[in-house]
Amino acid sequence: MDEQTHFRTCPLCEATCGLAITTRGREVTSVRGDDDDVFSHGYICPKGPAVAALDSDPDRLRNPMIRKGSTWSEVSWDDAFAEIDRQLPRIIRDHGRDAVAVYLGNPSAHNLALMLYPRALLRVLGSRNVYSASTVDQMPKQVSAGLMFGTALSVPVPDIDRTQYLLMLGADPLVSNGSLMTAPDVRGRLRAIKARGGRIVVVDPRRSRTAGEATEHLFIRPGTDAHFLMGVAHVIVAENLTKLGRLAEHVNGLDDVKALVRDWTPDNAARACGISAETIRTIARDLATTERAAVYGRIGTCTQEFGTLASWLVDVLNTLTGHLDQEGGAMFTKAAVGAVNTRGIPGRGKGVRFGRRTSRVSGTPEVFGELPVACLAEEMETPGDGQIRALITIAGNPALSNPNGGRLTKALASLEFMVSCDIYLNETSRHAHVILPGLSPLEVPHYDIGLLQLAIRNVANYSPPLFAPPADRPAEWQTMLKLGAIVMGQGAGADPDAVDDFVARQQVDETIGANGSPIAGRDGDEIMAALAPRRGPERLLDLMLRVGPYGDAFGARPDGLTLATLLRGPRAL
Repeated sequence: MDEQTHFRTCPLCEATCGLAITTRGREVTSVRGDDDDVFSHGYICPKGPAVAALDSDPDRLRNPMIRKGSTWSEVSWDDAFAEIDRQLPRIIRDHGRDAVAVYLGNPSAHNLALMLYPRALLRVLGSRNVYSASTVDQMPKQVSAGLMFGTALSVPVPDIDRTQYLLMLGADPLVSNGSLMTAPDVRGRLRAIKARGGRIVVVDPRRSRTAGEATEHLFIRPGTDAHFLMGVAHVIVAENLTKLGRLAEHVNGLDDVKALVRDWTPDNAARACGISAETIRTIARDLATTERAAVYGRIGTCTQEFGTLASWLVDVLNTLTGHLDQEGGAMFTKAAVGAVNTRGIPGRGKGVRFGRRTSRVSGTPEVFGELPVACLAEEMETPGDGQIRALITIAGNPALSNPNGGRLTKALASLEFMVSCDIYLNETSRHAHVILPGLSPLEVPHYDIGLLQLAIRNVANYSPPLFAPPADRPAEWQTMLKLGAIVMGQGAGADPDAVDDFVARQQVDETIGANGSPIAGRDGDEIMAALAPRRGPERLLDLMLRVGPYGDAFGARPDGLTLATLLRGPRAL
């Protein structure tokens, strides 16, 4: 049997590197970097080849599992859904919808179906108990971006290929491959900054790998990034180094910021953060006087007491120095799909609202429709109306990845019923009563809807399934719709394709009715016909591409982007 080479995007981290995968029949014979990928240019990290091992891993679950006591049994899909239908509707009927919680794990961001279809499940479930990995990672940044720029993913990304000065706090992209900054080969890009005479200043309490590559490493007292940034902002304001430039017409609240930082002198900041006052002054002056400079903060600036304030101050500094949305500064990505900041009437937006409800036990406010996962265990443990009695986890392992995992593990063991959508029996899913596995990443289509919102270059790359999935195994989108149908009372025998038609039509109608939509006022039947015969995530992706900033608007812009356009070429545009 002859070997064939296929070009795909790696689905295993934020870098979205291009892969050249060689196969012989159903076997992967090699995985290497794609030299002609317009984004990664052949770069590959150890995760890339691991996609072949993941595909063939004998420990990866292929069929549903049901637990009785401590005994696991492999069962049919019909039996698995029947068990869920016996339990979930009963709990909802007896205790209300809030008695069922949903946890969305980080791998959802790397899976096209799990980016698009859990929202249908959440909508019909109607529970206020929605949690995700975001609240142990980047939620402070999403909150500050939402309040400052209007949407959760309007996060300015450092233009590292053109910057001359990069101030980096709480980030180790040589290990993470970038984070809230989709950029293949971060090491090479950082070294290129130094090669062209630029500087990289890393602020971090530890000597990370990225700090080792930096021009300068400043040790900071943990949890004091906001104090340091306030001191830098004070110097910029006090020494009249502010230069808004073309940003002036878009900025309000400048006087409030100046008043806020007035008393936060470098000496005050130094006492808090452990970085000398003179160093803080130097950083401020360098940042303000370098033509192309950017401030970038990541997980270390989020996972602390003043995480939202620190996240906001990063963009305040980029704004005060005129480096926001400027070449070599911190720029906004214009993604082909899902770019909320390209929709609607220009110059206007709905903004964001938080705290529309609070958690039952500790009164913690919701953000972007979810509660902090730190509340999950107490909501299971505490009796009373609204106590969580059932949990659905989707591609997540919170017992391992969340703080105080021991407490959460005990709480999971107390649940009446639990469903895990997962490909492994792990620290979390072992507490489930039913496990519903997904397919291999090489058996599903791939498009990085979320990660390309944060890319340092605007690219669009669709990867069709490399291998046909087994005929008797549903894809994740079908599993999500089946769960939604069970929650709605349609039973285990509901047809996910019928629900999918409803979901697609609902999204079409919402797009047609949106202010400023490129297909405003069009006939819904016409749009649905134009999307046929695609189904599932490919249909929704095609819709999103065609109404996006580069899309064909279903014929209104004949040269615009469609899924068919991406399929005509093996690589990114």
